[in-house]
This record gives sequence, C-alpha cells and structure tokens, in this order.
Amino acid sequence: MRPKRTAAALLAVALLAAAGCSGRSGSETGDTSSGDTVVADFGDLSGVCQDGDASGAPTQGVTDSEITVGVFSDVGYSKNPEFVDAAKVFTSWCNAAGGINGRKITTEVHDSKVMAVRQKMVEACRTDFALVGGGAGLDGLGAKERLECTLPDFPAQVSQQPNLGTDLQVIASQSTYAHYDPYNGFRQWLTKEAYPQSAGAVGIINGDSPVTKVLGDKAVESLNAMGAKVIYNELYPVGGVTDWTPYAQAIKNSGVRGLIWYGEDAPLAKLEEKLTSMDYKLDWIDPNNNAFREDYLELLGRSASFQNNLVDLGGVVPPQLADQSPAMQQLQDLYEKYAPDAVITLPAIRAFSAWLLFAKAASGCGAELTRTCLVETAQKETGWTGGGLHSPNDMSVKDRAPTCFNVMQATAEGWKAPDFGANDGLFRCGTPPYRYTGNYGEPLTLADVGKTMADVK
Repeated sequence: MRPKRTAAALLAVALLAAAGCSGRSGSETGDTSSGDTVVADFGDLSGVCQDGDASGAPTQGVTDSEITVGVFSDVGYSKNPEFVDAAKVFTSWCNAAGGINGRKITTEVHDSKVMAVRQKMVEACRTDFALVGGGAGLDGLGAKERLECTLPDFPAQVSQQPNLGTDLQVIASQSTYAHYDPYNGFRQWLTKEAYPQSAGAVGIINGDSPVTKVLGDKAVESLNAMGAKVIYNELYPVGGVTDWTPYAQAIKNSGVRGLIWYGEDAPLAKLEEKLTSMDYKLDWIDPNNNAFREDYLELLGRSASFQNNLVDLGGVVPPQLADQSPAMQQLQDLYEKYAPDAVITLPAIRAFSAWLLFAKAASGCGAELTRTCLVETAQKETGWTGGGLHSPNDMSVKDRAPTCFNVMQATAEGWKAPDFGANDGLFRCGTPPYRYTGNYGEPLTLADVGKTMADVK
C-alpha cells in the first residue's frame, strides 16, 4: 500500500504547482431559459456578449449556432469544481445575453485526472474551437499535442515550464511567468521593508518532486539576487511526514525568520502547529497563494493568530474587498445567480478573466470567427484587467514581466489586507522585475512541432 500512497502524494504536489486545479466532469451549456434581460457589460467592459446574426462554420468548433469551448480540469483527482463553476457562471450569463454575436457557447470539460492530460488534449483537438479558463497540474504533457492541432489556449493558470508561454496561448491574468520571478515584488517588500531583519535568515521547505523542486531553485536564485540569504533549504517526502518536530526544531535551531513553503497546505499547518507549540514565531511564512482559502485558516487553528502567514495574490482583487471593487461585486452577484453554492477562489477569478478576454476577442471577430482572428485580436489588448478584477496585463507582450502585487494576511478572523504600500488602488505596482538567469527550460513553439501561424485556421 505504501507505493500507492506515495504516488498519490506526488500527484498532489504536482497539482500545487498549478496553484489550484479543478473541475467537474461532463459537459455544460449556459442556461438561457430564465428569459431575464441581461446587460452584457462587466466592470469597465461593455458589450462582452450580445445577440447577432453570425452564420456559417468558418473553423472547427464553430457552427451557425454554437461555439464549442474546452475546459481542462483535474477534477477526477482534485474533486474541486472551481474551473467548471467559473465556466458555468460565465456561459450562463453570456448565453442569456445572446452569446457571441448570436452563437451560444457550449463547454466540454476535459477531466485530465492529473495523468491523462495528453489523452484529453487529443480529444479536445478533435472537437474544440479553443480552450478557456482551465488548467491541469501536469499541463506540459499536452503542450505538444495542442500545438500540433493549433488549438488556442486561454488558461486560468499554467503549471509546467514546457507549457508556460507557448504559442497560441493567451494568459489573461498572469500567475506564473516563463522567465520572470512572479514573487519578486512581494518578497522584496518582505525582506527589505516589512521585515528587514528576516533578509539574512530565509528558509525554504519544498516537496521532493521534480514538479515543485524547480520552484525552490528559482526562489533561491531570486532571493540571492535581491540580497536575501537562504540559511535553511529542505525537502520533505511527498509520501508524507509522520512527525514534523525535527523540521520545526531545525528551523528554530537555524534561526529562520522567514519561511517559504512549496507543497500541500495540511502538512504546513502541522509544521506550524509544532513551531507554535515550541513558542517559536517567525517574522513571516509564505504558504504560497494556493493556501488563499477559508479552510486553510481552519487547518491553521491557533497558528492563524500566532504565526504570520502572508500570501501574494499577484495583482488579483480578493473577494474580501468586493466593497472596493465594482467588478468583484458584480462577479459575486453573478455567482449568486448562476452558481450560488460555488466558492469564488483565486483560480476561479483568473478563469473568469480568461473567459472575458476570450469573449471580447471572439465578439470582435464577427461572423468569420477563426482561431487566427481570436488569438490576434486578444493579443491587441495592452491593458487587460478583466473589467477590473486584476491589475493591467499587456497581452501584446508574450514574455512579459509582473507589474503589480497585493498581499493578504491570514488571521483568526479571516483573510485581511495588511499595509503593503499599495500605490495604485488595491495594488502595489512599479517594483522592478527580476528575470531568471538560470536555465529552467523553454516553452514549446509552433516551430518545435513543424507548424507556423499559416497553419492556424
């Protein structure tokens, strides 16, 4: 039985590299049966979806009346419906407004179950016009197949380097970057402003998996570049740790003041409990933003108030601040109407932005909706915010760098925004980016599979 548990844990850590993978099996089509009058504006975006008289079948997945869109998810493993919930909410709202120039959106959920990415990508290549608002922990396994069939991808998130920044991929709300440290601004704030005494005493604990170990390597490089010093760097077996006391004791003995964690949330909560029991409080703990959930606070227990857990949301408006964001308030209203039992998670917000970008670009293509037009129109957006759901992203720059960050703090009363020096509304922008110098692999291109944009129909 031990090998099976170890394999399962390895897959769990792989999922965490994507910072939240989700979905529900089956196929969803937006509900237009209510007859309600829908205003197809979102935040500061107008006319996202609308009725029309588009006709013809200009490419695969597009007919007179429908557009077939794929949503990738690891639901068979994660049991997390956040991506499918986002698809349901968006398509219900969009289709009620008339769809994309009169064509209704039909979604096909591809349950990749972590290890079935390639198989599901082959299926998507046979039926879908594009992929929108999804993600998979081992998404690199299907990158080659996707490019071979010239399938556009508007992902909610990307996990693996071979898939990150690939051709025909348009990332609306960036969470990871091919060549830049996504946490540079946040960690500079931690080590130079908020807790400067921690700069010389940073620790890293990482799951012993090739999927997440590279994240630790990148963190060490960027921390060294900003003048911080990593004094403790440890791997933990993804098969499980029966007693976190030795790790907690080593952290205390080393004098670690700031801790970065890459792995599942539950083990970190157990480690924090050991540290709290030793009365050892770190200046800060970065559990990574996959921990940005209410149930993580429950896992922390008394450590939610004793330890100082801080996460970087990468410029995405948190649901807790809806009173300061009309777009987030509207998103909550849409969820209340179309998926009242669903939870608005960080990946779900990114998924909704991906759907908005897809719809706006597709609408702009008119009746002659092709993959080439879709991608090229989306890439003309130079200040995309998802209507106000996140800080601006320039879609015209493929290898772009992070521009803004924002921080949320775990407390016993819930997630709260600390003072992190916001200088642009809810965000802090303008921190110089850090470009990696190490070789962590390159994304696949159309040329790698013998294709060019001329092959994209």
